[in-house]
Amino acid sequence: MKITANNPNRKSWIKVDENSDFPIQNIPFGVFITKDDIITIGTRIGDFAIDLGAFHQLGYFNGIPLTDDIFLQDNLNDFIADGRKTWRLVRNRIADVFDVTNGSLRDNAVHKDKVIFRMEDVEMLLPVAVGDYTDFYASKEHATNVGSLFRDPENALFPNWLQIPIGYHGRSSSIIPSGTPIRRPVGQSKPNEGETTPNFGPSKLLDFELEMAFITTDSNNLGDRIPIEDTEEYIFGLVQFNDWSARDIQGWEYVPLGPFLGKNFASTISPWIVTLDALEPFRVENPKQVYKPLPYLKQEGKGSYDIKLQVGIQPENGEETVIANSNFKYMYWTMAQQLAHHTVNGCNVRSGDMMGSGTISGPTKDSYGSMLELTWRGQNPVQLNDGTTRKFINDNDTVIMRAHCKNDNVRIGFGDCVGKVLPVK
Repeated sequence: MKITANNPNRKSWIKVDENSDFPIQNIPFGVFITKDDIITIGTRIGDFAIDLGAFHQLGYFNGIPLTDDIFLQDNLNDFIADGRKTWRLVRNRIADVFDVTNGSLRDNAVHKDKVIFRMEDVEMLLPVAVGDYTDFYASKEHATNVGSLFRDPENALFPNWLQIPIGYHGRSSSIIPSGTPIRRPVGQSKPNEGETTPNFGPSKLLDFELEMAFITTDSNNLGDRIPIEDTEEYIFGLVQFNDWSARDIQGWEYVPLGPFLGKNFASTISPWIVTLDALEPFRVENPKQVYKPLPYLKQEGKGSYDIKLQVGIQPENGEETVIANSNFKYMYWTMAQQLAHHTVNGCNVRSGDMMGSGTISGPTKDSYGSMLELTWRGQNPVQLNDGTTRKFINDNDTVIMRAHCKNDNVRIGFGDCVGKVLPVK
């Protein structure tokens, strides 16, 4: 089925700024609450939120096999479970109705009043009920940097890293939407030299991790695997992802079982899920891999995406300083490879599951995806525009992440992924 929603020549009768993340070619999906305390599933064009529950009830999806309540829910899980054919039909129809040449909704003031809201009049919620969350460790530059910081630079990568997508299972209950503040976590950290009792208190090395995350649909029964050539049929779309990390807590606890309290206190996502269909024009070649992957990981065609990423820090009552610019295309292991590996042992994946990419770092120092790397473990503090410096994240700092794709025809973005760090209670 053709993706007509992606037509780069299409214009909307809703005004969209030139540099908006949300032109009519995007049509992401999210969940929001209106001023009347109504929770609904919606999409966004420019600075306007579209209530898809009302849109459906008014008949604009006629001819598409949808249940009456598919958009009258507090998460996208059921819609995502309907599969790619439904996602594509829905996006195409929304694009048609909001096309500048279509007056069916444009010229109906009563319907418009029920369907369209200004973004400042809605509150974004989590788009999915995340049942399971897996975080990968799939950026070669990031893994090399971390390995160099904590081990011998000549042996920065363990032998398995170049053979399999490394990951761990995270905590879904602490995934929060952009704009939700977080509390500085408290926990144990490494004892002082010559002592045996660990330190305890607020994390002193609070960090962000610049990531993307993909959302899956129901894909396989327990015991079955997903062939790599089929994996993208089960990926709904992506969000930007800040997987906050307490480096001192993590450094003490992670041997032998890996991340725990240093990672599970908060993870921030951008609230709009940008579909894989919308990102289709931005496919690029996969990074060249050192070893030929085993057959179940061998991916044909372009499985990487040119998504420009940015991180800024804004002190309280101060201006933002952009401290990093990176790109999703730097990922060594693609989403298809990650999902194929995740299920090769028969692990079942469900609608609304989230898979984090792991920190995305590029080849240059200004493209590193964490303070750990940008400051090289605190040795080279980052200077902000107000003259202050940061080794890690201070209380009342706001971390702002942005992601977008752009070519000669269109810009597709994710909106901001924002989190402010509050002091320990």
